[in-house]
Amino acid sequence: MNNNGRIAALFVDIGGVLLTDGWNHEARKLAAAEFQFELAEMEDRHHLTFDTYEEGRLTLEEYLSRVVFYKKRKFTRAQFRRFMFMQSKPYPRMIKLVGKLKAKYGLKIVVVSNEGRELNAHRIRRFKLDGFVDSFVSSCFVHIRKPDVDIFRLAIDIAQVPVRQVVYIENTPMFVKVAEGLGIRGILHTDFKSTSAKLDSLGLRNNEGVVDETS
Repeated sequence: MNNNGRIAALFVDIGGVLLTDGWNHEARKLAAAEFQFELAEMEDRHHLTFDTYEEGRLTLEEYLSRVVFYKKRKFTRAQFRRFMFMQSKPYPRMIKLVGKLKAKYGLKIVVVSNEGRELNAHRIRRFKLDGFVDSFVSSCFVHIRKPDVDIFRLAIDIAQVPVRQVVYIENTPMFVKVAEGLGIRGILHTDFKSTSAKLDSLGLRNNEGVVDETS
C-alpha cells in the first residue's frame, strides 16, 4: 500500500462495536419488567427526550424526571441509575483488536458516538476505553449527533489526519454512508471476524494476518 493510502486513524463507534448499546429498547424493556411499570408510556417519553439528552442538553437526572420519575415510583432514582449502568457489557475481542492495531501501526483512535454524558462517562471509565482511545467525539460533549455530517468533520479536525487515511467502524448503515460521503472509508460492523478481515484487506493485519478468535 502506498503512503498516501496508509491508514493513520480509526474512527470507532462505541455502542454495537466496542460495547453493547448503552440504553436501547431491549434494556428499557428489561427495566420495565424489573421495576414493574408500563413500557409503552416510557417509550413515548423516551423518544421525545433522548436525542436532547444525547446532545448534552439534559442531565441524566433531567432525563429520568421526564421519562420515569414524572410520577411517584416504588423504586429510587439510585436503583434505576444502577440498573441502567449495569446494561453495558464489553465486546472484548473488538476492544483487544483496536488496542492491538493502535500499538502495532501507531494509529490514532477516535471515538465518534451518540451517548449521553453520564452513561458515556461510566462506560469510558468502567471499560477503560481511555486506555487506548485518543479522543472522544461524543455527542454529549460536542452537542452534535450522528447522522449530522458535522460530527465527522469535527472528528477529522481533531484527529488531524487526511480523510483518505481514516477508516470508520460503525454498526449503523446510514452512519457509514454519511462518513463515506466525506471520503472516509467505512466498515459496516456486524461481527468481529468480518471486521477483522476487512481491516486486514486495508493493510491493518491482526497478529500477522491471522484472525484472533480469542477474547
